[in-house]
Parts: sequence; C-alpha cells; structure tokens
Amino acid sequence: MFKGVLFDLDGVITDTAEYHYLAWKKLAEKLGFTIDRAFNEQLKGVSREDSLTLLLKHGNKTNISSEEFIALAKEKNENYQQMIQQISPKDVYPGILALLQQLQEHQIRISLASASKNGPFLLKQLALTEYFDGIADPSKVAHGKPAPDIFELAAEIIDLKPAECIGIEDAKAGISAIIASGAQPIGVGSKKIIGDVPTVASTDKLSFNYLKEQWK
Repeated sequence: MFKGVLFDLDGVITDTAEYHYLAWKKLAEKLGFTIDRAFNEQLKGVSREDSLTLLLKHGNKTNISSEEFIALAKEKNENYQQMIQQISPKDVYPGILALLQQLQEHQIRISLASASKNGPFLLKQLALTEYFDGIADPSKVAHGKPAPDIFELAAEIIDLKPAECIGIEDAKAGISAIIASGAQPIGVGSKKIIGDVPTVASTDKLSFNYLKEQWK
C-alpha cells in the first residue's frame, strides 16, 4: 500500500496555467515578440528560469546579461502574482478536496511537488494548506522537471522514499520526473500528451479507491 501522494499544483489542484500564459505573453510583448498557446505548452511544469530560457530562445533574445535575466524572471513573477490574487476555494478542481480528505482519513501523507515558488501562497488562497504535510521548495532543487529532484524532495520532507508514493501530474515533463524518482505516476488529462501511464480524463475521477487500484 502506498504511504504518500505527491501532488503537482498547476493543472492538478487548480488551473493557474492561464495566468502563467498571460504573464509570459505580457513579458514577450514587452521584449518585442509574441507567443501563442502552442508554444506555451512547452512551459507547463517547467521552472520559471527554464521557462524564461525557452522564451528568450523563441524570441531570439539570447544575448542578455545575468542581471537582466534575473530582472525579467522577477517581472514575470510580479505580473503573475498580481493576476493570481483573485484565486479562491471555488477554483479548486472537482474531486480534489474530497481526495485530500480521503487521503487524510487513511493516514496517507500528502506533499506538494510543484515547480511553482508560489505554491504556499496558492494553497492558502485555495484553503488547502491544512491538508499538506509538506511543501517541497523548488528553490532547493538543482534541476527542474523532467529531472526527479522535486519529487524526491517532496517525498523526503514527509519522511518517505519516492517508491512508497504515488505522484499525480498533468504534464509530460512531470510524469517523466515521477518515473525517474521511483514513485508511481498517475496522469490527469489526455493519454496522448501524458504517455503510457494510468491516466484519468479529469480530476473528478481521482479517489482513494482509484489510487489503491492503480498501486502496483
């Protein structure tokens, strides 16, 4: 039986992807180019710094100093933080609150494995903080997804090994990270995007019993 569940945030607990997209789009336009939703797919589940690297490459703006790079990452985050002030408990995805309650009832430990440095703020806005036994700090890991670091840390802070945990993700990079960590992956969304792992079409299909059935 699994002892912990490691949750991604964007696209699993709530949808902040739209706000990320709008914040990156605003930054790109300031730099003199534009991005579309197809390009934005590459940024899902990827850290802010790695996303900015991809964005600058896309706009042929690779000759910027490290000081400018830091300033641009900060500006994007400020835009994004302004946009997410309006997030509230009504934005929690269907079935997620019930799943967290079921996991708590069965003494399953719960940890957040998000690339977002805004994870603690978002959980607070969504009124979900009390359900999480740990929140992995993405600034403490050497490599972002698809490397396993954030899932390894998310398991470690709840005193478990990744192999004792299930990881839930909606992005291919995140699924790769879960597999590399040794945790068992469960995808949310389209199998075509996520790959050949147990996948639910939407979060309302997630439940303690479903996770138990998938556990190998």
